This record gives sequence, C-alpha cells and structure tokens, in this order.
Amino acid sequence: MVLADFPLSICGRSLTLDDIEMIRQIIASDPSATREQISRDICRAWSWFKPDGGLKNMSCKVLLLRLHRSGLITLPEPRKSNGNGRKFSRRTEQGKAREKIAGPVQSLLPLELQRVVSKKDSFLWNELIDRYHYLGYTPLPGAQVRYLINSPAGYLCAIGFSAAAWKVAPRDAWIGWSTERRVQNLHLVVDNSRFLIL
Repeated sequence: MVLADFPLSICGRSLTLDDIEMIRQIIASDPSATREQISRDICRAWSWFKPDGGLKNMSCKVLLLRLHRSGLITLPEPRKSNGNGRKFSRRTEQGKAREKIAGPVQSLLPLELQRVVSKKDSFLWNELIDRYHYLGYTPLPGAQVRYLINSPAGYLCAIGFSAAAWKVAPRDAWIGWSTERRVQNLHLVVDNSRFLIL
C-alpha cells in the first residue's frame, strides 16, 4: 500500500497513517502480548465497541490481520492454530441419519428452540451442518448465534445467524441506504448463514 491509499477503510473503520503508527506503538509496547491482547488494547484505545457495549474484537482482529498481510504492521506469531482451513471431520453416533420423520407438525410437538451454548451442542451443530448442509461447515464470520430445533422425535433443524457482510451490492441497493447510513445501521442486520432441515 502507498500513501495515496490512505485513509484506508477496513471492517467499517477509516484508518489514517496516525492510526497505523498508534497500532505499531501498541504492538511494540509489550513484546509478550498476544494478538488477542493487542486487538483488545486497540479496541479500547479507539473506543471501538459493539452496540451491546462489548469490544469490537473480531472486526479488530480481521483489520489487524489485513494490515499484517499488507506489510503495514508486524503482528507477533500466533500462539496456537485457530483451525481455519482444516476440514471438519468429527463424526458421532448422535449425528448419524435417523429414520425418516413423516406426518403433521402437530405430531412433533412440543418443539424446542435450543440455543447452542455448550461445547457439546456446538460440536453437534457443526457436525450436522457438515454432514447434511449443501455448503458444509465453515466457521461463521463475526458475531453469531446458532440454534438446534429439538422434538420428541429428535433434532429436526440447525439454524445459524452471523454478522452481516460489510457490503453486498444487491442488499444495499434494495435497502437504499447511503454508505454513511450502512455504517451506522449494519449492526441491525444479520445473515442467515445456515438453515438446515434434517
């Protein structure tokens, strides 16, 4: 990147040369800091928060990685692999296909919308998506929430929602918002990343 590229826009944040220098100083201030710590420190320095008050940490980590890959900053080596790029291969008895369920929905009541919060449920959700969804399993981007729909007959559905993509021309044209309005209100939009009826 060259001087003419500034200000840069990454993850909805406009970056100046001063911002790059501040990031470099934060990285240099603690040679033992992890990428996670650096990201959190930068979020605090910028007062970069999500609408719920939490740090905008995932966006900051993506921003830092892009700057690192472009050569503008040098991040410390990652301490552990995040598993991105590895094929999901977990297979369990619980994830195996069951007998076909047929009949009116009333026969499946009560249905339970079960938010995925435990590791066990997370592994099951990932496995079901990987086995039976046409897109397979990949980690959902940014903020996310996942659900399993359960019934007396067993699990019926796996649904996942994630943070909206920064720019999607057809979506943005349909909504009719300006760039400024999109930046202000994008947190009100979610992506239905996966919808699987087993």
